[in-house]
Amino acid sequence: MNGRYSVLITLVLLFVGTLISSQTVQADTKAKVLFIGKNPDHPFGTHMYLHTCKMLAKCLEKHEGVETVISNGWPKDETVLKGVSTIVVYSTPAAEFLLDSPYRDQVIEKMDAGVGLVTLHWASSVNKNNFDRLGARWMSYLGGTWISNVGLHTGKSPLKQLVPDHPICRGWKEYELLDEYYLNPTITDEATPLLQVMAKDKPVVVGWAFNRKENKGRSFGTTLGHFYNNFQRKPFRKMVVNAILWTGHVKVPEEGANVELSDDELALPEKPEN
Repeated sequence: MNGRYSVLITLVLLFVGTLISSQTVQADTKAKVLFIGKNPDHPFGTHMYLHTCKMLAKCLEKHEGVETVISNGWPKDETVLKGVSTIVVYSTPAAEFLLDSPYRDQVIEKMDAGVGLVTLHWASSVNKNNFDRLGARWMSYLGGTWISNVGLHTGKSPLKQLVPDHPICRGWKEYELLDEYYLNPTITDEATPLLQVMAKDKPVVVGWAFNRKENKGRSFGTTLGHFYNNFQRKPFRKMVVNAILWTGHVKVPEEGANVELSDDELALPEKPEN
């Protein structure tokens, strides 16, 4: 009988030890957000790719269990990709940037593994002459796209939440913004239109969420983000950071993400001399 109890106690201790070890690993596991930007290619104050990535990373680092990495272009060191939960791209059209590249196979591997994807402004697009070739795969990752260049409009509009109870819409309400709007986006039936503006007296979807059912990956695309001063506004910043957390399978707080930054942290860098 004592022998049986000894075996039983040993098994219980092994089980408890395994459980504690598993919980420790889970506690030490962080959601890793990879930001991908590039050098400037637009007038100062617009398309501030890397500067915006750095500012958004500061917001994300306020959330327990989240770490960030910022890369100018796709990471040259493959170890950077290890453990990535979601990829945020703020660049030229990301369909070409990701799929017409030497690292195409790495991109496909991450998307097939369910890694999240967030695209900001121009990155949420594909060039018109490449749509037939790249569009199907690109749409299967992002759930929608803007075909460049089927129309642009810059102006003021209320930013409307089409699904107010979605986690990306937590902690902020409709407000007026000035941005460059990409007209006539192409969005799949499986994606969820989330954000809408009025441009040229017509409603235009400017943000959508997408659950990739085959691998539980999540994506968010927005065509907003031309002017850096929109990222300086708390509701806009909160919307973007909410989306990054959501795509990384990190719980979005009921009050929305913590995006409080100082004026210095939000400021533009010094304008480079010509």
